[in-house]
Amino acid sequence: MYELSRHLRHFNRYVSLTGNQQPLLATFNGCNLLAKRTTFILKRKYPVKLLKYGETEFRLKGKDYVYDLVQDTEVVKKPSVKIVLKQYIEGVGLKGDVVNLPRNKAYNEFLLTGLADYATPEVLEASKKLKKEENKQATASSPFAQLTTKYLENFVLSIVMNKENPWTIQPWHIRVAFRKAGIQVPEHAIKIPDKPISGPDLSLENRDFVTTITVNGREKANVRCRIHHWSTNPSNRMPYVRYPGSIKTEPIFEADAPILDNIPLIPLPKEKSDF
Repeated sequence: MYELSRHLRHFNRYVSLTGNQQPLLATFNGCNLLAKRTTFILKRKYPVKLLKYGETEFRLKGKDYVYDLVQDTEVVKKPSVKIVLKQYIEGVGLKGDVVNLPRNKAYNEFLLTGLADYATPEVLEASKKLKKEENKQATASSPFAQLTTKYLENFVLSIVMNKENPWTIQPWHIRVAFRKAGIQVPEHAIKIPDKPISGPDLSLENRDFVTTITVNGREKANVRCRIHHWSTNPSNRMPYVRYPGSIKTEPIFEADAPILDNIPLIPLPKEKSDF
């Protein structure tokens, strides 16, 4: 379209020089020229020669119209938008928090729905009051606290204990089991059952008990823990069980049964079909 309009303009100049008072663009109605806000930053590939002494102009050559593209503003990543949250949003922020989000997400999910405002000086001043209200109400300790508790409550923690040597479940056993699963949990945030669990005892194999994890000293998550006996002697190990976290088993303590019934198991993966 740009090339067509350029040729038409040159043709209009030619027509006006030949005496025709009606340029072609004025009579050509089949062409729709639409404005588009695009900017291309270019640089000449070959430098234009300088004027000699006494010259006022010279004719440009073909190579003088060759350009290299420096930047296309249409493909430049747009900066993020700073907004102020008007309420607690899980995984994003607390009430009154100032967050940076991608433009489309901030506009479609937060600004249009009234969950946030642009971070103008007036709104930033008002956000200080919102933060004070949030501290009094104490909705959540952090934007990701509830996400963390949900993740832990949907997790089946395997407690691997020795099959030959005697043991009693302690908080550090839970901490080590979490570390093996890629989760760092301090011992002071772990609460094990009051009744001791000792072994080795094969009647406890693949049976569950509940451990309470405290997140940021406020939110609590009940985690399903499952005992598994392990031996260094391969011939003395327990039989292999496929997808143990998806199998419902009996609790060690009957008092934990209502809590374990509300904790979901890991769903079975979909089997691949041959067709």
